[in-house]
Amino acid sequence: MRYGYIRVSTKEQNIDRQLTAILNEGIKKEQIYIDKASGKNFNRSKYKKLIKTLEKGDELYIKSIDRLGRNYDEIIKEWNIITKKKNAEIVVLDFPLLDTRSKNNDLTGKFLSDIVLQTLSYVAQIERENTHQRQMEGIREAKKKGVKFGRPKKKIPNNFEEVLKKWERGEVSLRGGAKLLDSSHTIFSRWIEEYYNSQHLKYK
Repeated sequence: MRYGYIRVSTKEQNIDRQLTAILNEGIKKEQIYIDKASGKNFNRSKYKKLIKTLEKGDELYIKSIDRLGRNYDEIIKEWNIITKKKNAEIVVLDFPLLDTRSKNNDLTGKFLSDIVLQTLSYVAQIERENTHQRQMEGIREAKKKGVKFGRPKKKIPNNFEEVLKKWERGEVSLRGGAKLLDSSHTIFSRWIEEYYNSQHLKYK
């Protein structure tokens, strides 16, 4: 049996590129397993189902090697489960050398395939780590130049003190006051605390 596996990191990501590549190999749509699992939460229910389904001699098609895992160790682990424990074949469409079918049945072929796999997995992880490092360095340099990150702080409305007096007199609740200021009660509470601190008053 021939299967396909697709993974994207978020629900918003498009699967078309991976899906088209696998369908072009003649894989039936009902034999393609699709997961939308982020790096933070890697609960791949469809992948687990696929692994249970795989039998000796089955072929698994993936667009690229990083569909198997998030890092070097994970990719190697899953590759070994599929090829050695399940005795199934893997075809990586983006890299023809990673094709464990008949041409790799001899010892030399499998050895070369494993070498290529480990090299590619290592390079992929190093690139991810370097990209993250470049992002962090860019953020640090931007902060040095005064660039602000995150959501901008909401400006205190002109009628804040008027609403504050109503709250102090018990005429409105914290949520009621926030509604009058078109904000959330947590923001209103923070504004009160900041105001009290500026006036050297104690806010409970």
